[in-house]
Amino acid sequence: MDFLKTLFEHQPLMTLFLTIAVGYFIGEINIKGFSLGVGAVLFVALAAGWFAPKSAPAPMVGTLGLALFLYTVGVQYGKQFFLGLTSAAGRRANILALIGVLCAGAVSIAIQKLMQMNPGYALGLFSGSGTSTAALQAAIATLGNDDAAVGYSVSYPFGVAGPILLLYLAFMLLSPKIKATANAGLEIMEIALRNPAFCGKTVGEALAALPADVQIVAVRSAHHNAPAAADLVLAENDVVLAVSPTQSSLAQTRQSLGEAAPGRVLRDRGDLDYLRVFASRPSVVGRPLGELDLPGGAIVAHVRRGDADIMPRADLILEFGDRVGLLTKRSEFATLRSFFGDSIKGTAEFSYISVGLGMALGFLVGAIQIPLPGLGSLALGLCGVLIVALVLGQLRRTGSVNWTMPLPANLVMRNLGLTIFLAQVGMSSGPKFAATVSQTGLLMLGLGALVLLALAVPILILGLLVYRLPFDEVAGIVAGACGNPAILAFANKLTPTDKPDIGYAMIFPAMTIIKILFVDIVPSLW
Repeated sequence: MDFLKTLFEHQPLMTLFLTIAVGYFIGEINIKGFSLGVGAVLFVALAAGWFAPKSAPAPMVGTLGLALFLYTVGVQYGKQFFLGLTSAAGRRANILALIGVLCAGAVSIAIQKLMQMNPGYALGLFSGSGTSTAALQAAIATLGNDDAAVGYSVSYPFGVAGPILLLYLAFMLLSPKIKATANAGLEIMEIALRNPAFCGKTVGEALAALPADVQIVAVRSAHHNAPAAADLVLAENDVVLAVSPTQSSLAQTRQSLGEAAPGRVLRDRGDLDYLRVFASRPSVVGRPLGELDLPGGAIVAHVRRGDADIMPRADLILEFGDRVGLLTKRSEFATLRSFFGDSIKGTAEFSYISVGLGMALGFLVGAIQIPLPGLGSLALGLCGVLIVALVLGQLRRTGSVNWTMPLPANLVMRNLGLTIFLAQVGMSSGPKFAATVSQTGLLMLGLGALVLLALAVPILILGLLVYRLPFDEVAGIVAGACGNPAILAFANKLTPTDKPDIGYAMIFPAMTIIKILFVDIVPSLW
């Protein structure tokens, strides 16, 4: 055992990646439908840190991992974040998260008052239950000592495992029916125009009278197929090729226009053929479809991103690795491949210039001291990286700089950053966690669990039972309020939608600021 301990402590990076491997192996163990997933990495890391206290890599390693995770989440979901802030649902989600955070804060204050506890321990319990390193750093700076680290080390594991267990129990008890993310595929229908009310109208005018999620991509007239330009005039007996995410919308379109005419458009490839290309050329990535001057009058039939087909709206912004379905003449195939780039490498390539600039700007914003009257100043820390990433994700492109990255590359960077962060913070917290538990027995563990319950349970009760929100939406709120990426990873494992990711990105920045303000303000009241 001494040999292993010495080996681990002399090879911290080897120990880090071994911890990740063992953690993922344990996380895949399924017991009656429950598994820890990536969260198991933290608990393996706590054991590794306890066994070999000097094996933890430098804190900067964990900081880098967390920064990569926050940046990729922000860039991916920036648009949804700002849409959420302007919507009633987004504001409701942030209020639910705020209630949970304030309840946890109230319980930590009550514990300190009733048990005459060291204020640093109480603030540490609050910071650890919300897994907020930024709040811990603020508490240490405010108090002028590291007492908060003791409470943090005890409550942090509960801050990770508690919400995971609560989400699992809620999922098992409620058995929610979660619909998969919309637009997993597109339906098509060929419809012969029989309704005189649409004859003589342009395609654009006809679309205005049809369901909003329906697009006409091609028209067959006089035995010839043509792209469905907005100004193309429709005539009786023309056959339109309509696409939509739902069969019901196409059925409604068929009733409005005429009758189904299967095979009339798709079987004739003489005038119009189908081509799918990868969007990999920087000049088209980051730009809306409506701004692209497509060669040969080609028209975009659909865009496939990841596992989902997306309707070809004029405001849809292309990303690296998107697969674009085109209707065009076969003679234009080579030109269109050159126009879009059509390289599968685009699914993994992105601009390191944009990542470097974005991360640097995020760290800079996080370092700015924001003055608070009567309380000193506040620094956002790593939350600055997420805030900048959210803004860049909303902008998508600035001049020639494209801030987005392909979804596969984003997921790889996100998961790598997450596992590195969990492994490093667990290894560094292991010795202090073990020492605190041995000194205080089960008391501090119980108090840490109590603060965590005060944070997560109100959100679950209000979200699921009072407001009757979808489970995946509530899971995202819990993940954003509790803060740890492992909770988000588990929520994603439970639900087949992207609502947990969106909820996390929408809530995490504001709640991090609230937690920092709490530990800055409360000591002045004591």
